[in-house]
Amino acid sequence: MAATTASRTPFSTPSTISSTSSSSIFSKRISIFTLPFSPIPNKPHPLRISSSSLSNSNPSPKPPAAAATATPTAAEPFISRFAADEPRKGADILVEALERQGVTTVFAYPGGASMEIHQALTRSTAIRNVLPRHEQGGAFAAEGYARSSGLPGVCIATSGPGATNLVSGLADAMMDSIPLIAITGQVPRRMIGTDAFQETPIVEVTRSVTKHNYLVLDIDDIPRVVSEAFFVATSGRPGPVLIDVPKDVQQQLAVPNFETPIRLNGFLSRLPKTPSVALLEQVVRLISESKKPVLYVGGGCLNSSDELRRFVELTGIPVASTLMGLGAYPAADEYSLQMLGMHGTVYANYAVDKSDLLLAFGVRFDDRVTGKLEAFASRAKIVHIDIDSAEIGKNKQPHVSICADVKVALEGINRVLESEGVKGKFDFRGWREELNVQKQKFPLSYKIFEDAISPQYAIQVLDELTNGNAIISTGVGQHQMWAAQFYKYNRPRQWLTSGGLGAMGFGLPAAIGAAVANPDAIVVDIDGDGSFIMNVQELATIRVENLPIKILLLNNQHLGMVVQWEDRFYKSNRGHTYLGDPANETEIFPNMLKFADACGIPAARVTKKEAVRDAIQKMLDTPGPYLLDVIVPHQEHVLPMIPSNGTFNDVITEGDGRSH
Repeated sequence: MAATTASRTPFSTPSTISSTSSSSIFSKRISIFTLPFSPIPNKPHPLRISSSSLSNSNPSPKPPAAAATATPTAAEPFISRFAADEPRKGADILVEALERQGVTTVFAYPGGASMEIHQALTRSTAIRNVLPRHEQGGAFAAEGYARSSGLPGVCIATSGPGATNLVSGLADAMMDSIPLIAITGQVPRRMIGTDAFQETPIVEVTRSVTKHNYLVLDIDDIPRVVSEAFFVATSGRPGPVLIDVPKDVQQQLAVPNFETPIRLNGFLSRLPKTPSVALLEQVVRLISESKKPVLYVGGGCLNSSDELRRFVELTGIPVASTLMGLGAYPAADEYSLQMLGMHGTVYANYAVDKSDLLLAFGVRFDDRVTGKLEAFASRAKIVHIDIDSAEIGKNKQPHVSICADVKVALEGINRVLESEGVKGKFDFRGWREELNVQKQKFPLSYKIFEDAISPQYAIQVLDELTNGNAIISTGVGQHQMWAAQFYKYNRPRQWLTSGGLGAMGFGLPAAIGAAVANPDAIVVDIDGDGSFIMNVQELATIRVENLPIKILLLNNQHLGMVVQWEDRFYKSNRGHTYLGDPANETEIFPNMLKFADACGIPAARVTKKEAVRDAIQKMLDTPGPYLLDVIVPHQEHVLPMIPSNGTFNDVITEGDGRSH
């Protein structure tokens, strides 16, 4: 039988190939996150790949700085529970390979083709399995773990429907650049391609939504494949990698060689290099020539928050953030313009529209940010710094482009600025005063009702009572946008949301991953009733694991964002967006409190504004998990709003479902 195949169909003739990905896959990559991952206290390092484990068949070029952090500092020697020459099952080799990568938690749901892996996990003293109640929940939980910690998340599922249930999580990680390792069981090798029970060609299914994937056909390849998977998932622009392991490979016996070098020469050669000083000086020159510069920062800046703050300190340039970039620069800072884009602040979008220099760092010019591309930053020269060369010029042509790790580039720019002694010499006070006028004229605001609860008010109260320190996860819809607008994120990795894919059902399982990775943190899932019910079964996981997750459920009995679009563009004609019981519209349906009660989780409902603060305080004070069902009006709209493919001049700042 041939060796491991990478990104190849199980139905084609397998061949022994290296683990370099096809250019068609890598050409689609979108730069959001960049290395290095900032380790959090008391967390194991993400990788244990030393430079000596790299294949020396092509010793040059040297790995660039962007990948350098994939080689952690020397750790204590790994102590195996097996004797060096002791044969063991492929499943045990797989689990030990995970242990050697520093993995301490997996989110795994068992099935026939993955039973051997679960049996091996029971023999591991280093890895904890948090059992989700659905494979999609496991994938989203692994994402929450990765997003909140910076370490790669690991999820495991069986073959067939178990594997396909991971697809939304893989696609989400792909679009938002999340390091994720998905391991799937597969039918035995001899049965691949026979339409065997619970067989799906998951390598083919996931080819377009993974950074790379493997079908392991040789037990001896397991150590190398796992090392490569973690390296690929966390280097360059992070993303998901899938490892498909047939059951008979899991059951085979072998003596593993964990010193097998990884073979990623093609991948390494495509990693970005350290930017030249001349390019960095060109950026500084453009700043010195500008009158109205603005920073447009995205998820690619989450690992370079300190460097970004220093850059703003040196230059005094105001900062607008994407949805994925929230927290990279503190929202409470005087230079922050908060979020830009479709539901961004008026002043952030004003700044981009009027700017003469747009510094686009770690962003991809997403349509929800730009609207009509031709009109976006039409007056500005554009500097685009991104770790992914495929993103440069893809949507908007920059005047200066730097393909590099944003952290490395910012460090270089800051050195240039400091060497030239520019602090205090750039004078953008007039520009900032102009933007302050817009802040005063168009602040984020919402309607106040006599008794009804404004959803924005509930989030504002949560922000006050947690001092802005909670880790927040969300589903997708209106509540997501309000959470982005009205909770003030002041550090990276406290905002977890499905940005590019927009996957409903993300919030609850993502909170599980965040709570596991950050056991001492306050973790709150701000959810909508539509998103919440899509993965409501994960309440069982929360209870069994006794995770202190708080659920702030903004319940309007509707698919709120779709209703908003119906109000704005479809004359308020309801196209199946009511989620309650049409036969009894006066009752809240379904009763979310009973879902919580079924899982032994304390819960309460609040319907009047005057009771909100005390109810949220009780939620936060109650030990363990808690669900607070906050009943809000469905007519409320997320504002401001720039319609799809619109421009800044099309911004909507008034109105709701009551006026349509």
